[in-house]
Amino acid sequence: MTTLTLIGKPECHLCDVAEQIVESVVDGLPAEVADRVEIEHASIADDPALFATWWEKIPVVLIDGDLHAHWRVSADRLRAALLAADPEGASS
Repeated sequence: MTTLTLIGKPECHLCDVAEQIVESVVDGLPAEVADRVEIEHASIADDPALFATWWEKIPVVLIDGDLHAHWRVSADRLRAALLAADPEGASS
């Protein structure tokens, strides 16, 4: 499994855009890869540690706990990263 974590907060326009990009990219992956991507959502409004770390960088995308992007999410870059994170899907 590949875990993609989207960190944001309520009423954040860039967070909404990032979520749309994430959903679109995952939906466009080959089914066997998309089935192994777990999307988690976290809010800096609900977690003081997340707030302390990420408040000025949201939206933030982590892939398997590693920083992938902040502020703006590139669909092409995200797709490539998710395919690379899945050894079985890397050749797709």
